[in-house]
Amino acid sequence: MKALGKKYWIIPDCELPPEGEGEMKGHESVIIVNDSNKEALINVTLFFTGSPAYEGIVWTVPAKEVRCFRMNQPEHMSGYVVPLETQYAMKVVSNVPIVLQYGRLDNRQVNLAYYTTLGYNE
Repeated sequence: MKALGKKYWIIPDCELPPEGEGEMKGHESVIIVNDSNKEALINVTLFFTGSPAYEGIVWTVPAKEVRCFRMNQPEHMSGYVVPLETQYAMKVVSNVPIVLQYGRLDNRQVNLAYYTTLGYNE
């Protein structure tokens, strides 16, 4: 059976919020499912307004596993520190088909805000 997913993904609306004051800390994350029988080697590019794109972020997801990558953790971003409260977009390119979901927890206000969405894929 063919592995589910796509190799190319774009997440157009990223913005890393500060941690906020609640028990749950503000963050962004990308959750990746690798349904294939081969390890996924994933290259990530970040796009900013008025600044050069940042390349060099590499993720791996073992075959038939899921991984969560947090944008507020430099060790998940190959050492890159994502700037807070800065709008950017993300391109994710994998060597095997993957399924990708983006999530943001923003608790800068009293009411907790969390949402997830699938990226665009082709």
